[in-house]
Amino acid sequence: EVQLVESGGGLVQPGGSLRLSCAASGFTFSTSVMTWVRQAPGKGLEWVSKIYSDGRTRYADAMKGRFTISRDNAKNTVYLQMNDLKPEDTAVYICSVMVGTTAKRGQGTQVTVSS
Repeated sequence: EVQLVESGGGLVQPGGSLRLSCAASGFTFSTSVMTWVRQAPGKGLEWVSKIYSDGRTRYADAMKGRFTISRDNAKNTVYLQMNDLKPEDTAVYICSVMVGTTAKRGQGTQVTVSS
């Protein structure tokens, strides 16, 4: 069974930083593309970033230069380092993986950026 468990969210002031983690199990993590998405209150899912099995990364324009995605295949974990956070980054952050043709997602971790 695929399991994705996010952690590391919280309340942070504008300009602050957080590091999110997603612990994965139930599939071959090292060969999988891992993705972070987010969902702000009252809005749909927004793609944030992805990391390929070879370490290549991609970011949404709004996150470039502020967010860094990384992975530790020995720990089956993907990370999202978020710097210079803004109120508009407030959302539930969710990690995701495609298993066959199905997107599997975790429950997410809440990030709130507020003074």
